[in-house]
Amino acid sequence: MHAPEQILKVWNRFNDFPMERLTKLWFYHQGTKKKQRDVSLMKEHREQYGITGNCFDLSIWLLDEFQSEGITAYPISHNLHSAVIALDENGNRYLCDLGDQWIRPILVSNNHEEYTDEKLSDFFPGAKIQVKHHNEHFEILYHRPNGKISRQVYNPSTIDNDTFFQAAEYSQNQISQPPLLECRVFYENEIAHWEFNNWESFLSSNEGLIREPKLSSIEQWVDKINEMTQYDKEFLLSTLEMYKEISKA
Repeated sequence: MHAPEQILKVWNRFNDFPMERLTKLWFYHQGTKKKQRDVSLMKEHREQYGITGNCFDLSIWLLDEFQSEGITAYPISHNLHSAVIALDENGNRYLCDLGDQWIRPILVSNNHEEYTDEKLSDFFPGAKIQVKHHNEHFEILYHRPNGKISRQVYNPSTIDNDTFFQAAEYSQNQISQPPLLECRVFYENEIAHWEFNNWESFLSSNEGLIREPKLSSIEQWVDKINEMTQYDKEFLLSTLEMYKEISKA
């Protein structure tokens, strides 16, 4: 179920890229008419502030990297969540979902000899996963240590670029609160999932969910998020203050 080396080579460039809505709010207030950034601007912001973006940003950037390596890949989107399907040399499809912070891509072509719908470890932080096919769609089941099962449904069919970028632009114009940031972190002997959501933070690992102490000030959250992501502190302070303001509206 593992992706071949040529796909992993590109995927691993994004190992320390969080998925977050902070950049969306920040860029929304920069005064540009177009809210979906192109890859060159995302790279510039990454260099300047250490920031990444939401699932559409990450998918667009990942697609650009695949293209630069000559790997066939295309975007998929469902309910304002986007991901990427990459193809190996034999046309087998692999789900590459940076938006949900997967550890690595996974095979979704059910005619491949290595395909299985058994539970698998080491693909997603803090959960075992299953790939289930249903007619034109496939479904990912996430099995948590506490027995809870969550689901994500994908349509593996390609969507044309115009439709995809329209969905991306629409998403970047949907300014909602609360703030959200997710990233992969090393914890004990595994890759775990750290999340900042609605002014709370927690760690998801194979041991279960660990809720962290609540922080009482924006400045404390700036320090905490900077510790987990290396995001620029001035960027974090101004963006979190924006979130506080819209929460009062």
